[in-house]
This record gives sequence, structure tokens and C-alpha cells, in this order.
Amino acid sequence: MKQWIIGSVTVFALASAFACGSGGGGGTASNASPASASSPAPAKVTLLLDWTPNTNHSGIYVAKAKGWYAEVGLDLQIIESSGTSADQIVGAGRADFGITVAESLLPARSKGAPVVSIAAILPSNDSSLMAVDASITRPRDLAGKKYGGYGGELERQLITTLVTCDGGDASKVSFVDVGNVDFIVGMDDKRFDFVWVFEGWDAIRAREVLGRKVNTIKFADYLKCIPDWYTPLFIASEQTIKERPDVVRKFLAATSRGYDFAAKQPKESADILTQVVPELDKKLVGASATYLGPKYIKSGAKWGQQDPAVWSAFEVFLRNAKLLTTQVDTSKAFTNEFLPK
Repeated sequence: MKQWIIGSVTVFALASAFACGSGGGGGTASNASPASASSPAPAKVTLLLDWTPNTNHSGIYVAKAKGWYAEVGLDLQIIESSGTSADQIVGAGRADFGITVAESLLPARSKGAPVVSIAAILPSNDSSLMAVDASITRPRDLAGKKYGGYGGELERQLITTLVTCDGGDASKVSFVDVGNVDFIVGMDDKRFDFVWVFEGWDAIRAREVLGRKVNTIKFADYLKCIPDWYTPLFIASEQTIKERPDVVRKFLAATSRGYDFAAKQPKESADILTQVVPELDKKLVGASATYLGPKYIKSGAKWGQQDPAVWSAFEVFLRNAKLLTTQVDTSKAFTNEFLPK
């Protein structure tokens, strides 16, 4: 699912950034100290976002603003998504790194895309089903209601599974394709009754910015019914991992430092994001950053770490739901190797 995001940021143009190539020398980052004559030029690397900038990207913007990519010898260019999947762009070698989701990465790998998850931005899925209808409080309440979404098979399978698992009649849920719309307006107009959102952005926008009372059914509360999975996550190509492991390691060293900071200093990370992306709603970003701060890092783990069991269970769910036509070796779909020790 795509997040409902308002605003954009001036970044390197997609075509221009891709045309620069990857891994070669480039100018020093704007916030880095001038390199001495004997110092190597920082390696220019590109990162393709999954959507327009938002709090899921806080660690990236923090690390860039504080010069941490420059410190490890990288000149990071952030590229806003043009709508093309990062799995395709990164897999084709047209960007060094990208942000995607597990439900996109596994099908991409099943079709031959050589992309690998190198870090999870969040250790658990923050998705919810959101409704303004006060009668909707749990999955079985969705029977007789209308879901507004993107028409994806994963949406249908997850909702059907949740309703059935909670003792409801999933055959009584209807589905309509609505795409990118204002969810609250759509529900107020009775075009649909509930939607799939991210708790840390859409639900906060509804409650904190719009002042609306909404109910959410958090996926994380029903993991006895559906699997957890990583969304969003960072990817690199198999070629980059094989040929430039040092670049992958440096990228994650700076990025993990950014997310560690965002976890501990959500207010300052929100300020940094809104300074770079002034079009974003400051109230929304601030509330979202505060909500996500303690969620970036799972207790007893380090930022970015991925659990093989999570990947395996999600792959089985996709395959049983016929969303994957062939089995995908999840041990090759992700790696924790390049996270800071």
C-alpha cells in the first residue's frame, strides 16, 4: 500500500540522477568539509524513495543533514519516486539503493529481479484498517462493509483472512477500487467504509491534524491470523552487494546512525525533515515522528535487523494465497550482513 502523502521536496531529477551513474567519484556533499588534495572524492550513490518524503525516511534526512554520509565517504543523492517500482530500478542497476516493501520484493524476485533487502526501516508492520464508522472495532465487524483500496489481491486476501479468523463472514465484505483519494472524504461521502493505512501517518493525520475520531484495526494485533512482514525496507542489487560491499556497509553505517537518532530524538528529526521538505505539515510530521520514534528499533535488537522467520512465514502466506506462483528462497531475499556490528 502507498501512504497518503501531501507535499514533495526538491531533489535531484530522476533522469539526471540516473544519468550520473553509480559508484563513481563525485563532488563533496554540501555539508561536508572540503577534501584535501590527497583524499579520495566521495563515492556518488543514489537512493530511490518509495514515495514522497515522510517520517519513514527520517533517518535518511537526519544522516544527510548531519553529514554522516559524507563522513563515511558517500555523496548521497535522494531521488523521489516517479511511480516506477524501486525493485525494477535498483534491479536494473539504475539506482544503487531503494526503498520498497516485502510484498513487492518477493514477487519481483520470483520474476528474476536481483534485489535484496539490506535493512528493515520498521521491525514490524505498522499497517491498520481505518474507519470513521464507530461500529467497526474488530475484523468481524467488516462483514457487510465496503473496502476502498487499490484492487490488489493482497488486500483482498488479508481482509478475507482477518474477517474469517475473527469469526466473521468474509463473503459479505465488498471491495471497490479507489486508488489515491482522500480517505476521510471518501468515507464521509459513503463511497467506502474502511481503508488500509499506516497507523504512523494516515491515522495520525486523521486524529491529530483533522481532529477526526477514527477507529483502527492494527495488523500487529492479529498476528495469530495473518503474518507480520517488513514494510518499508532498504534494498540493493545482488551486483552491488557482490562488487561493492564496502559501499553497502558505509551506506548502512550512516543510515542506521540516522535512525538511531530519530528513535531517540524524534522532535529534532521532525524539525530536520520539515526544514528539508517545508511543504509537509509540521504538526503531522511532529506527531508521526513522536509515534514512530520508539518503534524504529525492536527491544533487544538493533535497527534494521530482519528475522528469517518473518520472511519465511510471509512467503508461505503469499504462496498459499496464490500471490506467488513459485516458491521464493527467502534466505537470498534479505541479509543482515551489512548492518553495523
